[in-house]
Amino acid sequence: MSLYFSWGRENAKLPSAELKTALFEALEKLGTRHRVLAVPPDLTRLHSRAGELTRHALAFYGDRLKSILPALGTHQAMDSGQLTKMFGDVPQGLFRVHNWRKDVVLLGNVPGDFIYEQSEHKLDYSWPVEVNRLVAEGNFDLVLSIGQVVPHEVIGMANYNKNILVGTGGPLSIGRSHYLGAVYGMERIMGRADNPVRRVLNYASSHFLKDIPIVYVLTVVSTEADGESVVRGLFVGDDVECFELAAALSLKVNFEILDRPIQKAVVYLDDIEFKSTWLGNKAIYRTRMALADGGELIVLAPGVRKFGEDETIDTLIRKYGYRGMRHTMDAVEHNADLAGNLSAAAHLIHGSSEGRFTVTYCPGGLSKKETESIGFRYADLPSTISRYDPAKLRDGYNTVGGEEVFYISNPALGLWAVKEKFC
Repeated sequence: MSLYFSWGRENAKLPSAELKTALFEALEKLGTRHRVLAVPPDLTRLHSRAGELTRHALAFYGDRLKSILPALGTHQAMDSGQLTKMFGDVPQGLFRVHNWRKDVVLLGNVPGDFIYEQSEHKLDYSWPVEVNRLVAEGNFDLVLSIGQVVPHEVIGMANYNKNILVGTGGPLSIGRSHYLGAVYGMERIMGRADNPVRRVLNYASSHFLKDIPIVYVLTVVSTEADGESVVRGLFVGDDVECFELAAALSLKVNFEILDRPIQKAVVYLDDIEFKSTWLGNKAIYRTRMALADGGELIVLAPGVRKFGEDETIDTLIRKYGYRGMRHTMDAVEHNADLAGNLSAAAHLIHGSSEGRFTVTYCPGGLSKKETESIGFRYADLPSTISRYDPAKLRDGYNTVGGEEVFYISNPALGLWAVKEKFC
């Protein structure tokens, strides 16, 4: 097991030209590869620099890079414009679409007693190790898994083997891993590299992925004061060491530990990245450990026009709503439709404030009736933006009409918490 490249500093910046040089240096150490599959994230990780790294991988391998499989998980496939936005001039004929409901094969099972132990005796099921057929049966001599290590609501710190096991996973593996994290408690998981969900994925990796030649290319990215996203670290390796190094750096650059709770937060969701509450609820996940009891979260969501990323999930969100862990777990116990879609159940738990603070959504394409029917407050987007104008606000504390507001321009790039909830 090897670490092929390791560079990262809290206050440094890796420019694009050096990012390419660094990746080439790492790939040279792998020796000759003849059939390469790249597995980057989708547009929801636009700032990860994975699109740029995929272009560099293509430049290095040429026609030996046979296919690119974005790790969609449950997300919708990218259209032509989105592919261009993220990957530039990479030929679109190279891209394959991961259909999480149909395109997976079963490699084995993590035993139920291990899940039972990791869930603190709350869950009694095994975990199927499902991955896309192309990963398992494509006869590639290199699977290049590209992505960003950043705080995550399900896995604590995103990426590493999650990119393969969840990003190219199937209904049961995605659903059961998400539900494990939700039942364990997202505030106990976020920002922690070692947690029950990661242990399950690590078990699966060591037992069922060892014959697949996976190399991980992991970035750590943060935002500077002017809003520019910069690469603080790049780690390339085929085992957990590269992930642990990246997670340690992310802990320093992607976390904002606050001295006092936020009474009112305003979070902006870019309309290119966030088109559903399924994705947009990062605004809730990433701020919940910083919000005061009785506080308010206002979500400016011009691109949000639906709840789920597919029709089935959208229907379930509309039916059950974001009404808290107890309500959702009871619904899972008594309703086959939700029990059969545990990723949706987990999302409903994640998206609830459990009554501790209010969530006011300002969607560009959902009605007041729709928004309030699933448990959120509603506010008109144009009038709210006229008061809390993203063009005038800066990340952090602002004063708007005599009112103190904490503004976040992109919740996907960080995690905010008060000291007592994280330290």
